[in-house]
Amino acid sequence: MSRYEFIDSHGTFRMDNPQHTSGLYIPVAGNTGLRSAVTPDFGGDSKLDQNHFLIAPKSISNLHSDRDTRNFFCVFKDDIWSATGASATQEADRFTDREDEVQLVGGRMWQTVTRTSKKWKITSEVTIFSLLDTQAEIMIVKLTNDSGADLTFTPVAAVPIYARSADNLRDHRHVTSLLNRAVVSENGVIVKPTLSFDERGHQINDTSYYVIGADENGKAPAEFIADTDLYLGEGGTFLRPRSILSNDEGNSAWKKAPFNVDGKENIGALKFDEVKLEAGKSVTFQIAAGCFADASEKRGDEQITKALEVISSADTAQKAFFETAGYWNSLTNIHVKTGDHNFDCFMEWIAFQPQLRRIYGCSFLPHHDYGRGGRGWRDLWQDCLALLLTDPKGVREMILDNFKGVRLDGTNATIIGDHPGEFKADRNGIPRVWMDHGFWPFLTLRLYMDQTGDLDILSEDVSYFKDAQIMRAKDRDDRYSEEQGVIQKTEDGRDYLGSVLEHVLIQNLTAVYDVGENGEIRLRGADWNDALDMARDKGESVAFTCGYAGNLQSIAEYLRIYSDRSGNKDCLLIPEIKELLTGSEERVFADTKSKNDTLKSYMRSVSHEAPAERESFSISEIADALDKKADLMMKLIREKEWVTDSEGNGWYNGYYDNEGRRVEGEFDTGDGKNVRMMLTGAVFSIMSGTAEDDRIPAITKSADKYLYSRELGGYRLNTDFKALRTDLGRMFGFSYGDKENGAVFSHMAVMYGNALYRRGFAKEGFVALNSLYDAAMNFEVSRIYPGIPEYFNGEGRGLYNYLTGAASWYLMTVVTEEFGVRGMAGDLVIDPKLLACQFDASGEASITLPFRDRIFNVVFHNEAGKSYSEYSVEKVLIDGKEEGAAKDGLKVISSSAIDALSAGVHKISVYL
Repeated sequence: MSRYEFIDSHGTFRMDNPQHTSGLYIPVAGNTGLRSAVTPDFGGDSKLDQNHFLIAPKSISNLHSDRDTRNFFCVFKDDIWSATGASATQEADRFTDREDEVQLVGGRMWQTVTRTSKKWKITSEVTIFSLLDTQAEIMIVKLTNDSGADLTFTPVAAVPIYARSADNLRDHRHVTSLLNRAVVSENGVIVKPTLSFDERGHQINDTSYYVIGADENGKAPAEFIADTDLYLGEGGTFLRPRSILSNDEGNSAWKKAPFNVDGKENIGALKFDEVKLEAGKSVTFQIAAGCFADASEKRGDEQITKALEVISSADTAQKAFFETAGYWNSLTNIHVKTGDHNFDCFMEWIAFQPQLRRIYGCSFLPHHDYGRGGRGWRDLWQDCLALLLTDPKGVREMILDNFKGVRLDGTNATIIGDHPGEFKADRNGIPRVWMDHGFWPFLTLRLYMDQTGDLDILSEDVSYFKDAQIMRAKDRDDRYSEEQGVIQKTEDGRDYLGSVLEHVLIQNLTAVYDVGENGEIRLRGADWNDALDMARDKGESVAFTCGYAGNLQSIAEYLRIYSDRSGNKDCLLIPEIKELLTGSEERVFADTKSKNDTLKSYMRSVSHEAPAERESFSISEIADALDKKADLMMKLIREKEWVTDSEGNGWYNGYYDNEGRRVEGEFDTGDGKNVRMMLTGAVFSIMSGTAEDDRIPAITKSADKYLYSRELGGYRLNTDFKALRTDLGRMFGFSYGDKENGAVFSHMAVMYGNALYRRGFAKEGFVALNSLYDAAMNFEVSRIYPGIPEYFNGEGRGLYNYLTGAASWYLMTVVTEEFGVRGMAGDLVIDPKLLACQFDASGEASITLPFRDRIFNVVFHNEAGKSYSEYSVEKVLIDGKEEGAAKDGLKVISSSAIDALSAGVHKISVYL
């Protein structure tokens, strides 16, 4: 059974026989837009975006069955052998003693596969990576003669060129091939279709796609084929193309450049001069495949010229590879050292995954075969979490830009543009409100204020989003027209600007007042769990009501800090918000109808225009009002939502269905008792503080009993409800153990660990995070490369790799909770919750990370081998000098002390 091992401190890994595992792929991309997915046999795809695929799109279902791969053949007199493993003979030999010996080495955005043929005694070493500043991927193919005699063969590179939109796989596939125009030049094949095909309106195409090559000395290929049909030949396949068989008359398909091919499916097939390779010697070839979208011919020439420069020799290609690999390795600056080297390397990939989200969005990898490349509202905010820990520069502008997507009714734009702060009106007529969307921005904003100390951001003014959707998607503004744009206007026609604080208050307060008949916030279109999407009328999310209550308390806390630091006692807010701030008395706030009426009154008042002027409000009074509302919300949940089973196990109910019925607890189904529990309610009741300390052990006990499966990766998202719940969501139509229905969903499992750590339950939090790590690293079951996937299914297999917000939360939890190195309104807190097993043999654990423009190597010394709750921080030294003062039981290094340090790397020694 193949599994991988780490071979350096960057997380580079090595594994034998990767071809024996299905579904493996590694992302390969640069910084200019070309994004690829590459399998061990160099299958996968490559694209700029949804409408510009260089290599035809692949989903996980056809990733290994489609054979239009990047290929490189050695054509011998009697047979062909593929340096990438994709030939008919090699596939027939798989799982036999004739099979090639294969080893893969993988790193960030690259892989090298070494393959040795037992028959031909030849070894290929094929490396693929993408250029950082040019839209091109590079393959370096090194061939070594391991036999005792000379080998003679003809090298042939073959990369299919799809050259159009993913939509055209089933929409006029043949017709769109008629648009193709291929020009064969000295170094390869360039394809530029005449039109971008779309029956709603065809467009002139300005994108070119190419495959070019050279040998190790820069010599161009000798002959070419650009027509896929000619390359395959009658009856031929990508695994055994007739055109390259030495004894086949199809060889006449090969031509010397230049020539053109019109109206065909295209391929970049490059035949090099015959090679006579002496025993023990090697020969290298370089292939570049890329595309560029620019009306300027000069721009296109520059793209190909840069690619040609890289492949002009084996040395230049190898140099570019080392530079690229080094760049990706240096991109993240958080590194941990514990008693587990594998965990330290695993964390290198966790730290890198948010960068992959930045590049790929939520699409364009084989599992992520949905969407068209953009990110969602939650993604905008949660991807900032990792950036705030690794590189907070520029995050302030990102946060301000993101707030521009908020509407005055507290909802937000759901169509997000390609540029920062760009949001688009919903023209699809499918209004939908995710009730959790208002929760996430303040969570990110708080981390920003903690890491930077910049509380003045609360007073920064930004615009609001405006389209026809009003009243939390219940109505449309008939007075709105698209000509007005997507920026909220005032009654006198100016762009309305409100403070960040105002945006946060509106988001949270409108949600708090939008309650159902049970007094909890309406579920609306769904919450974080998108698959709870069938309870629009009477559904309620107790889980996120907890979350919003916690938000109100945190907002109040930071308002007081802001007021104390700035000296500001008042702030300017939209006058209509007064309705939402008042009414904190229990009799008023507990009345569902009164709250709904208050919300409707507010929303009507801002449904089209904003007032021309703002009013002054007392900051202390706002903070007090928020605290009162939070207390009443938590009180209601504590009194009404605690559920138990027949054994006395208890937890907080998380939801109400579309009939207004409580979802969780123990139910008599007629076939016996069915216990229904969902992890989300446990997470937010603990994280928010709604669950008091004495309730948490009961919740964790119930979660362990009903949701935990170490073999599958830890905590499932829910128990098996054993019913198709069309009164709750589509998730119950999925097979149990998959996706949102009972899988170990990494994001919520990590948040569960984070919540437990925050509340001081470090042992329980460690179990949540470590179970995910163990599952991911158990390759025989998970079948994934390093990193955390979106979820582990009912068989323990990892699915939807790389592009998950769980990585940001995992990184944040390890840094700020396990190691306990975090900001607190700009000061540096040292509050470790490490367990004894996380220290190395000498009793040390360390983390390297940036903070306030310095790099700190924080080393924890635990000579007594104690675990969390058994030790306390005795002293803290910075560069050998004792620093830090006690504050609320924590060791705190003031921001002024940090800023007094010189730029560069500093060592913090923490003695436990």
